[in-house]
Amino acid sequence: MNVITEWTDLAAAELGVPAMELDTAKVLTLSRYVARDVCGAAAPLTFYLVGIAVGRGMSLVEAVTRVSALVERWRGVDWRD
Repeated sequence: MNVITEWTDLAAAELGVPAMELDTAKVLTLSRYVARDVCGAAAPLTFYLVGIAVGRGMSLVEAVTRVSALVERWRGVDWRD
């Protein structure tokens, strides 16, 4: 078992979240995407917001899709203007 799997299983159990509810690959991919294309500190904050959205009933797939689209729009804007 690798560190990320072991940690995730422990954290999920501590928080009462069934590990099967987490799509680790999808979450890690989006996290890298946000960190790379927005900024590093945006990744944990984004996933806190994703967690709130999922907790309020949005599916993880929908939340990831929306944030992915937001990152694409962000990349298309020149924020220096």
